[in-house]
Amino acid sequence: MLTTLAGASPAFTTATVTPTSITTTTIATPTLWIVTVAGIIALFAADFVVTRRPHDPSMREAVGWSAFYIAVPVAFGAWLWAAYGSTQGIEFYTGYLVEKSLSVDNLFVFIVLLAAFAVPRELRQRVLLLGVAGALVLRAVFIAVGAQLIATFSWTFLLFGAILLVTAVKVGRDALAHRDHGVDIQQLRSVRIVRRFYPVTDAYAGTRLTVHRDGRRALTPLALVAVAILGTDIVFAVDSVPAVYGITGDPYLVFITNAFALLGLRALYFVLENALSALVHLGHGLALILAFIGVKLVLHWAHGEWPAVPEIPTLLSLGVIVGILGTVTVTSLLATRRAPDTPIPDDERQPTG
Repeated sequence: MLTTLAGASPAFTTATVTPTSITTTTIATPTLWIVTVAGIIALFAADFVVTRRPHDPSMREAVGWSAFYIAVPVAFGAWLWAAYGSTQGIEFYTGYLVEKSLSVDNLFVFIVLLAAFAVPRELRQRVLLLGVAGALVLRAVFIAVGAQLIATFSWTFLLFGAILLVTAVKVGRDALAHRDHGVDIQQLRSVRIVRRFYPVTDAYAGTRLTVHRDGRRALTPLALVAVAILGTDIVFAVDSVPAVYGITGDPYLVFITNAFALLGLRALYFVLENALSALVHLGHGLALILAFIGVKLVLHWAHGEWPAVPEIPTLLSLGVIVGILGTVTVTSLLATRRAPDTPIPDDERQPTG
């Protein structure tokens, strides 16, 4: 049953399912959804125009686009704060910060994949953009399923919390063990499945995903690497979507934070490509963040069952997340500064998932 919150605008609604379910709210009207999706599509279209001619972007170009894709969500959050209040504004900024942190860690996997497939530098923008577009569609599905589960079953928050706690343990172990994150592309399940049904050429053909060979359609390596990146994002979504649901129960805010975090990955890759190896403690920080949000979700579920159980407020969550990220950044820089002439080995960092 859909009811309007007392004293709220008609756009702010709450879905009440059963007496034991946890109430979910959304600020989104059909109009807001349409405008938002249209805006996301327009930004993707602009990115495809930018990458229509293969080229290796300069640092100035990459920094410019990265700054743009940070300014857009910052401005959107300010509008959200003014239009709907501080609660929604804080939830948006906290969710965006979590998603951006996880997406930066995911760039390690993208770097490894692009190197493993020997993708020419001038084609990497297009590969990343294809992967991001597919990832956003996949996450929209995950978000919709998550929203339905939350609205139907009160234990969904407990399930999400358990997923994040298990993921946090894995990420923490990998970070402590300095486990190698190399990729054998022949062992990737997505690659094996595609090769089973379609022939694949040995050489790239510009930005083309398919070519005619021996009278039939064949995939280029560009298509394979796009599929590989899309496949890895399925794993990433398992922790990133529940993580944002730990900040806000509004599916619209979950979607838009994911969208903004993904949109800037193309440019951010070229900005951080050489600097990522310096963040040697990022895995430790992300493990702590995922564990913290996992505990927050479990407490949220428990509060719905037993009101005496305390909850962690979103503003405190924002402070904890900022504190963890700031701490691991400083400690990473100090750790790398102690040995400036020693190259950081590849196994100093382990990506999420």
